[in-house]
Amino acid sequence: MKNHQSSIINHKSLTIGWLYPELMNIYGDRGNIITLIKRTEWRGIKAEVKNLSPGFSDKLLATCDLLIMGGAQDKQQEIVNDDLKLHHKTLSEMIDKGIPGLYVCGGFQFMGNYYKEADGTIIDGLGIFDMNTQSPGPDEPRLVGNIAVRPSFNFNHKSSVIVGFENHGGRTILGANVKPLGTVLKGHGNNDDGTEGAIYKNSFGTYLHGPILPKNPHFADYLIKLALKVNELPELDDTLEWHAHNAIAKRLQIEI
Repeated sequence: MKNHQSSIINHKSLTIGWLYPELMNIYGDRGNIITLIKRTEWRGIKAEVKNLSPGFSDKLLATCDLLIMGGAQDKQQEIVNDDLKLHHKTLSEMIDKGIPGLYVCGGFQFMGNYYKEADGTIIDGLGIFDMNTQSPGPDEPRLVGNIAVRPSFNFNHKSSVIVGFENHGGRTILGANVKPLGTVLKGHGNNDDGTEGAIYKNSFGTYLHGPILPKNPHFADYLIKLALKVNELPELDDTLEWHAHNAIAKRLQIEI
């Protein structure tokens, strides 16, 4: 059973903006939202989710403390790409001000400068993350499988490993103004160059599905702390979460 203790921060509330929940929600990415809600509420903090579907207003976007965006297939991403560009200014300003966010797979790619298709077609991104993604073409394999990453930031936690599942065709190359989410211990990552994901300000891009947050409670709490602007959170009983985390690490023969 979870520890439902109240805390000195129980007067705070957390507003999560879920970008395109109906369209960008593949490979169980909805689990990231559930994890953030429950880990907030278990600590006596009110959590609210704003569904940012096509046609949402910048005014609604600006009320969010934390932004989450998942992945999708090509058809859904085309719809999102057109709508997302309408909110480029507000989203860019929020990210530059330090509003935290987690952008997974297709959501991660949207944050970059562009996506280059196998035929050479360039699809412009938002240009918030200094990175580019390209398709290697149908003759190259997708990057699929369990993955473990050593993050390039400090959780202040006994485990310094993030685990997940990747399944992507695009290869992402980071520019000078972003750093990777972490170093690949096992798996492929951005493009088999030893990097995975990207960090800009308090925003995190990643190819890790699974979804990523349920089996990485330390990462989920890190995002919550950034959103609430606190240094510590009351501890929870994370026995089940760490069983899931450790099972993947063990399968990959990774020491946590």
